[in-house]
Amino acid sequence: MKKFLSITFGFALSFVLLSCAEMQQMANQFPELNPNGPIDIAGGLKEALNNGISKQVTKLTAVDGFYKNEMVKILLPEELQKVDKALRKVGLSSLADDGIKMLNRAAEDATKEATPIFVDAVKNMSFNDAKGILMGNESSATTYLQTTTTSPLYAKFNPVIKNSFAKVGADKVWTNIITKYNSLPLVKKVNPDLTDYTTNKALEGVYKMIAVEEKNIRTNLSSRTSTLLQKVFAMQDKK
Repeated sequence: MKKFLSITFGFALSFVLLSCAEMQQMANQFPELNPNGPIDIAGGLKEALNNGISKQVTKLTAVDGFYKNEMVKILLPEELQKVDKALRKVGLSSLADDGIKMLNRAAEDATKEATPIFVDAVKNMSFNDAKGILMGNESSATTYLQTTTTSPLYAKFNPVIKNSFAKVGADKVWTNIITKYNSLPLVKKVNPDLTDYTTNKALEGVYKMIAVEEKNIRTNLSSRTSTLLQKVFAMQDKK
């Protein structure tokens, strides 16, 4: 998985610098950091993003990657919170717990299956985009990805989530939950779109974990574990 992610972001971020002249232009702004030639800004950004993916996002693809991570754990949508309470009151707490777990299992599965979309997500990044990201705030790279990729990523994630529900049995569990709830007396019947909800929450979790590592590299000098990261992000420090 890590090898694939490295290839994915390595390929995509190779588009960041369109020519050696452009790279030289930016590096020349910081001559004291550049005693032996132009700094590989593209490589530094690639390494930073790859760290974010390999250290953080891949955790989401493991069993309990979402479910036991309080930062991204998918809870019930507001419409179903009353379902959860009602089921627990009538002794069906285990069924309610299974329903929540299944949402997170589907997100874990979808994140793993949908990772290749990141190739298309960042390949159109321009030199000006890269410069803005490097000199931006602590989440500029994450914000760029989120702004430019939410719609196409949703289009790819949504069918994967739908298939994942079937794969992990979430569709049957939730059909059972909603059927039991709707059969209770005096309740307003519900029929939520859990595929849409879980898709959005899975995307939110992916971006959130990328942001964690981006902030870490930008603000924690000890997280710049290579000479390249140190040189590239020193530019950011001096802005």
